[in-house]
Amino acid sequence: MIWLGLLALVAGTGGTASAWFLLRLIALVINFAWFGRVSAEPALIVNAASGPSTIMVPIIGSLLIGFMARFGSDKIRGHGIPEALEAILYGESKLSLRVAVLKPLSSAISIGSGGPFGAEGPIIMTGGAIGSLFAQCFRLTAVERKTLLVAGAAAGMTGIFGTPAAAILLAVEVMLFEWKPRSFIPVVVAVLTALAWRPLLIGSGPLFPFAGASTINATFLIMAAALGIVAGLLAILLSIALYRIEDGFHRLPVHWMWWPALGAVIVGIGGVIDPRVLGAGYNSIQDLLNGALVFKAMALLLLIKATVWLFALGSGTSGGILAPLLIIGGTLGGIAGLWLPGDPGLWAMIGMAGVMSAAMRAPLTAAIFVVELTGSYISLPLAIAASGTAYAFAVLILKRSILTEKISRRGRHISQEMGVDPLAIAQVGQIMTAQPETLPHTMIVRDAIRHFEERGRHRSYPVIDSSGHAIGMVNRSDVLRWRQGNTAANDTLGEQVGDASLPLIYPATPAADAANLMIAGDIGQICVIDPESRRLIGIVTRRNLLQARARAMREERDRAGIARAGARLPLAHRL
Repeated sequence: MIWLGLLALVAGTGGTASAWFLLRLIALVINFAWFGRVSAEPALIVNAASGPSTIMVPIIGSLLIGFMARFGSDKIRGHGIPEALEAILYGESKLSLRVAVLKPLSSAISIGSGGPFGAEGPIIMTGGAIGSLFAQCFRLTAVERKTLLVAGAAAGMTGIFGTPAAAILLAVEVMLFEWKPRSFIPVVVAVLTALAWRPLLIGSGPLFPFAGASTINATFLIMAAALGIVAGLLAILLSIALYRIEDGFHRLPVHWMWWPALGAVIVGIGGVIDPRVLGAGYNSIQDLLNGALVFKAMALLLLIKATVWLFALGSGTSGGILAPLLIIGGTLGGIAGLWLPGDPGLWAMIGMAGVMSAAMRAPLTAAIFVVELTGSYISLPLAIAASGTAYAFAVLILKRSILTEKISRRGRHISQEMGVDPLAIAQVGQIMTAQPETLPHTMIVRDAIRHFEERGRHRSYPVIDSSGHAIGMVNRSDVLRWRQGNTAANDTLGEQVGDASLPLIYPATPAADAANLMIAGDIGQICVIDPESRRLIGIVTRRNLLQARARAMREERDRAGIARAGARLPLAHRL
C-alpha cells in the first residue's frame, strides 16, 4: 500500500497534466476549425457556428477520427470508461502508449469539431493509460497495475472538474470493484495530488458555481425523490436508444471507419437547429444553474442535445458522457423547476444528479459530484434523494448500465454490485469436518490398499503419528501408484507420506485463506490442528467451502417472520 501510494504521486501528476493538455488541445482545435486561427485560448463554438460549416466541420473531424481508429487503435472509439473497465477486468490493466497518445488527440478533434461530448471520459481513459504505462515500468501484479490505472483516471477527473470526493467514489463504485486499503489509499493520494496541481494548471474553485438558495425540508425531499424517478426513466430511455442506434450502425453495409462521419451529419443538422448542442456545452450547464433559459430553450436543448449525442456516441466516435448527461439532466430539472417551488437552478442541479446516477449506476458519485461541481454542499440531501430514487428505478428496469452494456455485448458480464465474500467472514472451525477418520502412521501399505478397497468412504485420509499430529495425506491416487509401482507392501504409511511441507491451518483461520492454500497447492483438503497441542482436530475440503457459500445463499433467499420462527420453538420457549 505504501509503495503504491508513492507511485500514485506520479500517476496523479500525470493525470492532471493530461487533463490540462487535453483542455488546451480542445481549445486549439476549436480555434482552428471554427475561427481559423492558431490559439489555445478558450473559445465557444456557439459564437462561430453558422452556415454550411456547422455541418461540414463535424463531418471532417469525424472522418479524421475514423482514420485514426482504423489505422491507429480501435480502442479510442467510445467514451473511454467501458474501455478502461475492460482493460481492468480482462486485460490485466495494461493500456498501450498508442492509446495514451491517440485517445486525447481523437477526443480533442471530436469535441473541438463540434462533437456533443465532454472531456471527462477521454481524460479518464488517458489518465488511466498514463497510470498503467507508469505501472508497467515496475514489477507489479495485475491488481497493483489496476490500482495505478484507476488512480490516474481519478486524478484526470479531479483535474477537469475539481471534484476529489466524487472522483474517489467513481473509482470505488465503477472501476476498482473492491474497497481495500491497497487500492483506496493510492487513489486518494493521486486525487489529492491532482487537487494540489489543479490551481496551477487549470484553476481553482467550483467549475460551475451555483449561488442560488437551497431549502431542505420534507416537501423538497419528496419532490427531489419524485424528480429522481423521472430522471431514472429518462436515463433508461437514453440507454435503450443508444444501443438501438448502435445496432443500426452495425447493420450498415459500410466499414465502421465511416460511421463517425455519418453520425456527424446528425450532429451538424442539430447544430444548425441549436448551436448550443455542439461541443462540450459547459456554458449551457452554467446557464441552467443560473436559471437563464426559458422553457422553449430548455426543451429544445434537451431534445436536440440528446439526439445528437446518441447518434454521435452510437457511431463509435470518441468523446465523454458526463457533460452530456449533466446537460440532459439539467434541462429536465430546469423544466421541472419552472413549476416547482424554489430556485429553478437548484432543480437543474438535482436533475443532473438523477440522470447521472441512473445512467452510470453510481448514486453516491452522482450526488457528491453535483454538489462539488457547484459548491452547493447544502444541497447534498436533495441530490441524494434524487440520485437514490433514480438508481433504484434504473436497476429495477435495466440489467446493466450505459457503461457496462457495451462490454456485455462483447460477451463479458460485469457486475457493479459489491458484497462481502462469505469465505472471508467464515472461520475454518465453523465449516470443517470435525474429528475426521484417520489412518495411523504405522499402518503398512498392504493394509492401506485393502482399507481403500473395502472400507474407503473418502477420497483421502489424514495420516497421524502416535501423538495425534498430522504428518501427511493418503488418497486414491497414492493407492493406484502403490499398486502399479515397486513400493514394498510392508512399508508403513509414515515412510511413504511423511511431508514436512504439509499445509496445516487453525480453527480461527479465515475460510478464504484455506481456499487460497488449496488453489496454491492444487490440493482438495487441508488438515486443521489445535493451536496449542498441534493435534489434528478436523479437515477442510472443497465441499466444506461450498457449504459456507450455500449458507450465505440461504440467508439471502429464505424468509421467516418472528411468528413463523417462533412456531418452531417448544411451547415453553414460546410462552
